[in-house]
Amino acid sequence: MSDSIRRFGDFLVSLGLVTDSQVQEALALQPLTGNRVGEALLSLGYVTRAQLQRALSLAVQKGDTVVLDRPPLGEILVGLRYVELAAVTQALAEQQRTGKRIGELLVEQGTLTHKQLYEALGLQQRMAPTPPPEEGGITSLPTEANGQRLVVIDDSELACALVQEGLVTQGYEVTCFTDPFLALEQVDVIKPDLVLTDLDMPGLDGGEVCRRLKHGPRISVPVIILTANDADERRVKGLREGADDYVNKGASMEELAARVETVLRRTRETERVRRLFARYTSDAVVEEILRTGEVNLTGEKREVTVLFADIRNFTAFAESRPPEEVMRVLNEVLGKLADAVLEWGGTLDKFLGDGLMAVWGAPVKHEDDAASAVSAALRMMEEFRHRNLDPDAPKFDLGIGLNTGPVLAGSLGSARRTEYTCIGDTVNVASRLCALAAPGEILVGEGTARALEHVGPLEPLSPVRVKGKAQPVPLFRVTPQLDEALSAQRRF
Repeated sequence: MSDSIRRFGDFLVSLGLVTDSQVQEALALQPLTGNRVGEALLSLGYVTRAQLQRALSLAVQKGDTVVLDRPPLGEILVGLRYVELAAVTQALAEQQRTGKRIGELLVEQGTLTHKQLYEALGLQQRMAPTPPPEEGGITSLPTEANGQRLVVIDDSELACALVQEGLVTQGYEVTCFTDPFLALEQVDVIKPDLVLTDLDMPGLDGGEVCRRLKHGPRISVPVIILTANDADERRVKGLREGADDYVNKGASMEELAARVETVLRRTRETERVRRLFARYTSDAVVEEILRTGEVNLTGEKREVTVLFADIRNFTAFAESRPPEEVMRVLNEVLGKLADAVLEWGGTLDKFLGDGLMAVWGAPVKHEDDAASAVSAALRMMEEFRHRNLDPDAPKFDLGIGLNTGPVLAGSLGSARRTEYTCIGDTVNVASRLCALAAPGEILVGEGTARALEHVGPLEPLSPVRVKGKAQPVPLFRVTPQLDEALSAQRRF
């Protein structure tokens, strides 16, 4: 065994308390008595209890890592001179009656602080019969998992040990990192349900860890900051970086476990809302809804751009093919159209047989909603042209109509079934324009044309009469020049 990692018996020899032969004699007794080396040496009369306790104290103070024989926590606390033996004896008696952990009992009695308990548990963790992990690496404790993984990040092994032990007893699967950079690298591998990070760490503090998590692929993972720093400005900094909660290291394990459960419960509810909206709108819109909460599902006036897309020639195809093939092809084609809507930040309102309706500007509004809607329409046309190049695929055409204007947006339906949709004259006109569009044509109304006049040219067509409108409706066609202008705008 290397000089930097030694067994407790070797450590006692180095201190001059025992000889090698005495340690070997104690080791020979172990299979018979089951005692640890220290206890065996004590029973043989080679050392005293005070000498063993002093050896434990020296093990803490030395720079070398000494692999001990994992004595009970009470023995470590006495060895560290944090408590008297009488207090441990009293706590052990209370433990038999209540079943509580000895550390908790000593803290409740006021004879031990949480900080001292941190240090003692950390030392006990390092007293395992196997060498400690490489610095900055991962340590995990097996447990009856409740299906939830937690990651703890703290440059102090002592703090990691206490948090890990406490949360493992709550049924969590806990992975600890002393290196925050390594922790961030491993987050995508571990896929934790929650991250607990220390605030004050060298190189990368907890606020920066939180910021990187909240701006990365694991943005939805909740973060709790653990720190002994009570300065308001530090606490506020962590919360501003997106932390979901803040817990002082002096808090009891019961409080920490309660905070963890509360944050996880809140996150589960958020994920439920996320999954609900993700079926209808883009990830960007979902994140905006969850970030700002500025969404009204009960009904409000909105300025939106509405898109209707209709597959041409599909009815004739459906009449001559088996139902299974019809459904497969329809799902494939509509899937491409829906992908274009979500890619460009729209809300998928509904499927309409062999077509769909989509909305930009509800439930979340952006300045470029009209441009995004037309970009989605152009992407749909591109998908159809590419698909029609396949000699084995049935040939379809697409007609698209868009219109921009005021609508009433919100949930429509009954107590048993509702859907988020938009209603109003703007929607009706967009539907009529879709019906008028020739195969491969994108028609837009006056509102959309006004919204795009600063982007690129539209081809004006003769106004048309549509059902429900007393006056002819101005009509415009999307041109290749507008397509080029939108593409150039996206590059910059």
